[in-house]
Amino acid sequence: QEQMVESGGGLVQAGGALRLSCVASGRTFSRYHMGWFRQPPGKEREFVASLSRAVAIVNYADSVKGRFTISRDNGKNTLYLQMNTLEPEDTAVYYCAACSGLCVSTPVNYWGQGTQVAVSS
Repeated sequence: QEQMVESGGGLVQAGGALRLSCVASGRTFSRYHMGWFRQPPGKEREFVASLSRAVAIVNYADSVKGRFTISRDNGKNTLYLQMNTLEPEDTAVYYCAACSGLCVSTPVNYWGQGTQVAVSS
């Protein structure tokens, strides 16, 4: 079973950048496809980005393409999300996810606890 803890959230001005990290405690991190989701205030959780086990397949939501970059370090059991040129619409709680298939199209097996990102205009 994977337990995951996100960090790196905070308050930033529009146009700024943040880097989120998600550290997994299990021994099977490299076996999972990973992803990031977010839940804006008053809205449902939505897909942000996903990355396959072998880092060969990457998917992004249209709203973040060209601004966000997902990456992983299997040796450190860590997933990252580099977020540049942030917009107020990016304000949300961000969750990392571990999936048996690509997170963009299959159910999530494990969720992190979430980290808050707030972007001021």
